[in-house]
Amino acid sequence: MQKKLGFGTMRLPLLNPDDAASIDIEQFKKMVDVFLDKGFTYFDTAYPYHQEKSEDAVWRALVSRYPRKRFILADKMPILRVTAPGDYRVFFEEQLRRCGVDYFDYYLLHNLGRDRYINTQKFGGFEFISKMKEKGYVKNIGFSFHDDAETLDRILTDHPEVDFVQLQINYLDWDGAVAQSGKCYNVATKHGKEIMVMEPVKGGTLANLPAPAKAVFDGYYAKKRLKSPSPASLAIRYAASLSNVKHVLSGMSNLDQLLDNTSYMTDFVPLDDGEKRLVEDITSELKRSIKVPCTGCRYCLEECPISVNIPDYFGLLNLHAVTGNKTGMYYQRFKMNHATASECLKCGKCERICPQHIAIREYLEEFAALYETD
Repeated sequence: MQKKLGFGTMRLPLLNPDDAASIDIEQFKKMVDVFLDKGFTYFDTAYPYHQEKSEDAVWRALVSRYPRKRFILADKMPILRVTAPGDYRVFFEEQLRRCGVDYFDYYLLHNLGRDRYINTQKFGGFEFISKMKEKGYVKNIGFSFHDDAETLDRILTDHPEVDFVQLQINYLDWDGAVAQSGKCYNVATKHGKEIMVMEPVKGGTLANLPAPAKAVFDGYYAKKRLKSPSPASLAIRYAASLSNVKHVLSGMSNLDQLLDNTSYMTDFVPLDDGEKRLVEDITSELKRSIKVPCTGCRYCLEECPISVNIPDYFGLLNLHAVTGNKTGMYYQRFKMNHATASECLKCGKCERICPQHIAIREYLEEFAALYETD
């Protein structure tokens, strides 16, 4: 049986922390050796990772040192850079050369969403990856996805030929309005697709819990008179416990992180009922930091004369309050076909209709200061 932990190569060890291209190849080699020695096989890379150096690093640390059948390799088509149908082949052949392989076990259209789906359809992206599968250059085809469940359902309905999808799934986003992890998981499962999980620790947020949430985490194990494991272990095991998940990717940046991840994923045990309740308690504690009591009813958006995307902007504001991180990728999507927060007319129509009586104009100013300034 394949082990569920996958090695994501977006956050590799660096010689210079200020230079994403300065990958510490020697440490990466040690990490690859330990990973394989412990029976794990799945590696995930992409064209733009580490300023386009990740694929070469995979070749140097993995492909050039091990037989091809020893590992499973996934790579991704940089669809943002595709401007014409012929670009697909150019990028694909370059990726084969960079990685030093004759085929990819898994190949994805990278970061598909509402906006990118339009061009991917226009330029024939799905047709291209299907052709690569037919010719034996790819074994499994799919796409990675950071968008809403409705869009995912549309894409999978249009393209039943894909074998899998890669989704952002973690316990904080499971019921979230932004990433919609739970809804997207259910859509992919409905369509019978295997799921690869990315961002199981939400960019490190769930590996480095804020003090109140960490107290809940430690208190659970103290009551059981057990030593607390790493918070990352709970987050990764949460994702891996989902029945339709094939692999859970972890972007490991040093050997210590790899040793921790492999320690509890070598003989993987799904979360028990107590740990599931612990996840709920931690999530509740994290959500205490939420700033705007918005329920996403969208009455305000229907009333706004210039279509400021108030509910989705407030979702990002709440996410920042909980995690301390901005999510520019979602912001770019949420403002498509909508006015920005700074364009608000201050007419107050939204506030008059808001069931939660939120001071919408004030929070939009705060959002604009956060997202629309450098």
